[in-house]
Amino acid sequence: MDDPKKLEEGFADDVKGHLVEEEETRSFHGEKDKTSRVDDTSAGGGQDATEYCKLKEHKSTGLTEQPAAQKQEQTALVLTKPPKTKRIATLDAFRGLTVVLMILVDDAGGAYPRIDHSPWNGCTLADFVMPFFLFIVGVAIALALKRIPKVNAAVRKIISRTLKLFFWGLILQGGYSHAPSDLSYGVNMKLLRWCGILQRIALVYLIVALIETFTTKLRPTAISPGFRSIFTAYKWQWLGGFVSFLIYMITVFTLYVPDWTFVVHHGHAAGKYTVKCGMRGHFGPACNAVGYVDRQVWGINHLYADPVWKRLKACTFSSPASGPLREDAPTWCLAPFEPEGFLSSISAILSGTIGIHYGHVLIHFKGHKERLKHWVSMGLCLIVLALVLHFTDAIPINKQLYSFSYVCFTAGAAGIVFSGFYILIDVWGQRKPFLFLEWIGMNAMLVFVMAAQGIFAAFINGWYYEDPKNSLVNWIQQHVFIDVWKSERVGTLLYVIFAEIVFWAVVSGVLHKLRIYWKL
Repeated sequence: MDDPKKLEEGFADDVKGHLVEEEETRSFHGEKDKTSRVDDTSAGGGQDATEYCKLKEHKSTGLTEQPAAQKQEQTALVLTKPPKTKRIATLDAFRGLTVVLMILVDDAGGAYPRIDHSPWNGCTLADFVMPFFLFIVGVAIALALKRIPKVNAAVRKIISRTLKLFFWGLILQGGYSHAPSDLSYGVNMKLLRWCGILQRIALVYLIVALIETFTTKLRPTAISPGFRSIFTAYKWQWLGGFVSFLIYMITVFTLYVPDWTFVVHHGHAAGKYTVKCGMRGHFGPACNAVGYVDRQVWGINHLYADPVWKRLKACTFSSPASGPLREDAPTWCLAPFEPEGFLSSISAILSGTIGIHYGHVLIHFKGHKERLKHWVSMGLCLIVLALVLHFTDAIPINKQLYSFSYVCFTAGAAGIVFSGFYILIDVWGQRKPFLFLEWIGMNAMLVFVMAAQGIFAAFINGWYYEDPKNSLVNWIQQHVFIDVWKSERVGTLLYVIFAEIVFWAVVSGVLHKLRIYWKL
């Protein structure tokens, strides 16, 4: 297993043993200490290898005539290992926070609809999860690909990881896994869902990481003074984000959306419905270009069958909670919609681009004040821009469409939260209260699969007594939490906090002590 101090989003094997660099890093309280990495001389160590050979030759020819103290000092120069580069703990804590939020909103959102995904326009706690994931992926890419000795090897690593993410996405969210409540598995290939959380992360990771890799020779070794220098130094990354922005905006506002039909199966019967559109630039549920592109690219049978727009007031009187459809509900309330679709994922590339910018700031600016000035100012500007676009009805904040205002609002919030964590953990040294987030962040993939996707709960549910409902998971939730608190809502929330989040924090802490990490 890779040492977590060498691990930055899975590239430890690529970056260790290839660099000769010396830089100043700050400790938790701001003191400076020298850190370095030593090149593997067998792989072409450059100047360090030459110095090593000269020193070795000098030792063999004339070292015997030198005093013992001087001999010991020169031997120490060759044999002493340099200290390891200090890991920024904020990265793991932020990643852990995102996983914790996902578990909370997914498993407690039914009891508390206000924290579940917004039915359409607006932004709730659940709507921050995906962009937070993409933001921290961008930050990690910047650090992992800070130096690229072999471009071809890095590209192979990027493609391999992309395919692994996509594969796991299909298994967990494509319809094959029915965890945790349904113990069956398997999917009708005619209904396979191609898109999902990990698939979107895979696409954003692929694009952002490839741009970072192929522009490695164009990177500056030092940033000139000035606020704009960091932007101009990485103009190709921003160009990639701008291209994704243009593709999304042009398509959303100019693509003509015609009428469309879908079929709903009711047992052995089936009903065919038609949605009237015939318009451009619409941001409503039925006739937006985002949904039209997904219907054309993937096919309507391969989209998410239970979209959150069913919780709109137009669809149910129980809004914002789920409930039976109104008798006068529009036909599109029954239709499928893909929240992680193709066009919205192109827009999501901008979230990764903003994240990688924060990583570049972390690399090039060594002072806490300089870093925070860039991070906080950009975060605030993004939030203000998003609110102006939303409240002027120019572009509403909408997670399902992954609108530009949504990108700005959530990326700005991610930047502010990241800055707050950085102040608390890496500047003030208040690390202990956030250790559980760090542990989860170091094993984010494991906790995502086992907890957020319910694989571990499904495994436990598989051992039941007489009836599948008589399982340990259901018994704990009902008798330890709901019955004790005499409230299904409170009991569900406490179950999620203690039986899921706290439990997996402890498991992650134990795995960290054992130096066991699951990475792709």
